[in-house]
Amino acid sequence: MRYGVISDIHSNLEAFRAVLGALDGEMVDNYLFVGDLVGYGADPKECIRMLRDLGPVAMVAGNHEWGLLGKTEASYFNELAQKAVLWTKKILSDDEIKYLESFPLTYEDEKIALVHGTLNSPEEFYYVFDTEDAYVTMSQMKNCLCFIGHSHVPGIFISDDSKVTYLEDMSTKIDNQRKYLVNVGSVGQPRDGDYKASYAVYDDEELTVQIKRVDYDVQKAQEKILRSGLPPKLAYRLSEGR
Repeated sequence: MRYGVISDIHSNLEAFRAVLGALDGEMVDNYLFVGDLVGYGADPKECIRMLRDLGPVAMVAGNHEWGLLGKTEASYFNELAQKAVLWTKKILSDDEIKYLESFPLTYEDEKIALVHGTLNSPEEFYYVFDTEDAYVTMSQMKNCLCFIGHSHVPGIFISDDSKVTYLEDMSTKIDNQRKYLVNVGSVGQPRDGDYKASYAVYDDEELTVQIKRVDYDVQKAQEKILRSGLPPKLAYRLSEGR
């Protein structure tokens, strides 16, 4: 089965639509969602509707879901994120908030795990930036593959016994004797210097993972943010990939 793996949509409808269009071309069978559906962007309601319609086979909560629900302290967030959380909470219906409440913190089956930040203390939403960060989560993995998001920077870490390395390529073949930690990057707000939306394709029969990028209408997403009353910086950063 082929899965589209998406994370950090952040209410960016234009980027979300572009990624789903690209995944249609990938002939995926189902979806995995790795957290942060809301926050930063101007279209939380429509993005919630689209994810509900997709019906991912598995999904987990991100820090922006937890912040909106009051499960993460406001002090965790910087000023921009705090303003986005408060703005989003004001416009969502009770039903939409209840949907976000249904997201678990972690997911695990016999093949994969999902967590927004790290498997150690997932409620703290720690970041994985380097091999040392990756090692902590990989030591908690019970299977060979875990998908994460949160940093908005795509990348693949591989563990062989006690050594963790970062893979320069954005694709890999899965060896069941090793462990793989895959950050699928951000659909709605990439921060690696590339504005294009990021997503992954996972094939559990071919045992492959590929991280891919797709162009989207950044200007339209920016204009919506500027009209919404959200902080302008949230619009400007999209074209910079920061």
